[in-house]
Amino acid sequence: MPKVKTSIYVDKELWGRFRRRSSEEGKEVTKLLEEAIEGRLFEDALQGVLSSIETDEMLAIDFEPVSPRGGDVSGLVRVDRDRRAVDIPGQ
Repeated sequence: MPKVKTSIYVDKELWGRFRRRSSEEGKEVTKLLEEAIEGRLFEDALQGVLSSIETDEMLAIDFEPVSPRGGDVSGLVRVDRDRRAVDIPGQ
């Protein structure tokens, strides 16, 4: 892919931190900048797709409520916890 040379103005401290990070990762500054730009473009595209989906459709869950067999749920959870405590060595 052809490259384009560009000039930008960046906060000096921020640029120093970015260069140190590129050095730590063993990547060229150019490569990290390209990754950052691609990441931002991906986020924008994803946000566009997500905003086009109607939230009512995402939240609509069609199911029939069920009642627990054998008593209330908290009682069943307590029985299960007690059973697991016995199965764990050293408890």
